[in-house]
Amino acid sequence: MTIAADAPLLFFDSGIGGLTVMDAARALLPDAPIVYAADFAGLPYGEKTEAEIAARVPALLGRLVERYRPRLITIACNTASTIALPQIRAALDLPVVGTVPAIKPASEVSQTRVIGVLGTEATVRQPYVDNLAREFADDATIIRFGARELVRAAEMKMRGQTPDPAIFARAIAGLVDQQRGVPIDTIVLACTHFPIVQDELAAAMGRPVTFVDGAAGIARRIAWLTRGQVFAGNGLRFVATGPAADVIPYRPALTQRGFSSFDSL
Repeated sequence: MTIAADAPLLFFDSGIGGLTVMDAARALLPDAPIVYAADFAGLPYGEKTEAEIAARVPALLGRLVERYRPRLITIACNTASTIALPQIRAALDLPVVGTVPAIKPASEVSQTRVIGVLGTEATVRQPYVDNLAREFADDATIIRFGARELVRAAEMKMRGQTPDPAIFARAIAGLVDQQRGVPIDTIVLACTHFPIVQDELAAAMGRPVTFVDGAAGIARRIAWLTRGQVFAGNGLRFVATGPAADVIPYRPALTQRGFSSFDSL
């Protein structure tokens, strides 16, 4: 099948967290045209039921594929990936890259063998996380915490606002205050929003700890799946659900990243 040179890479997230994945992909594929889709109308996914996410995400992606004709889709959202990836792949005849908690790379660097996993409530309760822990960190203690406030904090930061430091203190306490939580030396940021506030989390931790996320690994997967393909256009387009006015506070950060076109879905 011939792929049009201007066919974009499509990144999808509930909000702006997936930009952390997009940034890593752009470092490897600087000439790729990109469409970034944010489901602001559905944000936050971490507080929705599995059934809601499994119904909503494939339907939205179908509309995005019809409009933008991408060559590859990246679900730059841990919650959507751990819940709806099978339905998405079944519905769309395109390569689809998911985002899962980076437990494997965390296990490779942890010395104390106590690993924290910060994600949304919907992500940390998924059996998929249990399976990753058994497969890649069966000798480690995995401590999870659903940090619902961090998604909104990351969104605030991208709008140029300063989140309350207590938000990050509560997230860290949610891990280290659990039984056996004190020796945590590695924390998996199991939501693509969370690297945006990694510095704030590090300050709240108050001691050295390694933060791990999956962006670099996802970017390598995208590059491998598109190897040998020709890219043309090099444009960045941002599309969002919900009122167009919702995007306005993000415009400075998005423009700084290179976005020049803004659409509504």
